[in-house]
Amino acid sequence: MTAMTAMTAEETTGMTRQALLVFAHPRRDSLTAQIAQRSRERLMADGYTVDLLDLYAEGFDPRTGTEDEPDWADRDKEYSVEVQSHMDRIESADLVVVVFPVWWFALPAILKGWIDRVWNYGFAYGRSRPRLAAKRMLWIGLSSYSREQFTEAGWDVLIRRQLQVGIAEFCGIKDARVDFLHNSLSAGPLGIDAADTALASFLAAPLAGRVTR
Repeated sequence: MTAMTAMTAEETTGMTRQALLVFAHPRRDSLTAQIAQRSRERLMADGYTVDLLDLYAEGFDPRTGTEDEPDWADRDKEYSVEVQSHMDRIESADLVVVVFPVWWFALPAILKGWIDRVWNYGFAYGRSRPRLAAKRMLWIGLSSYSREQFTEAGWDVLIRRQLQVGIAEFCGIKDARVDFLHNSLSAGPLGIDAADTALASFLAAPLAGRVTR
């Protein structure tokens, strides 16, 4: 590979990089919130300017109304002011990191609603040249199950396929990964360290196939 198609985080240190850090949990003292805070610190230490999106604190409405319903005949539809502001935040980011608890083996409703409303037709998908293709994306999901229980039931495969393939890759983001933190009810500081290690590993991975701005 050439330097243009495979770069490490260290090689992009001199460049201005933006990260959108999304997290979804109603309690600011939750493990999810603590991991989001550590992730913010990690990203800043790695040279990113971080836009922290706390869906609960910002009062995001996950319900899709007619103003944000996709118009399959108009991919340039003008969505609501709230949704457009979130689209702008995604578009400004080079990297999107999403930290969330796995509830009922899926995304929390507020986060699912964020995907439904904001990752919308004409913006995140529906164009011959995806607008989000140059971005990287990491999902960090917290599960109360042990790794053995989670994998034995196949939840890791199901959720990873939904998030990595059904959302990220469907929207043109090929450089995407899903990591899980298990035993979240008892993980404590070790869980925060494990999530930090996962993020650090993702940041250090070669940026394969991407062209820098």
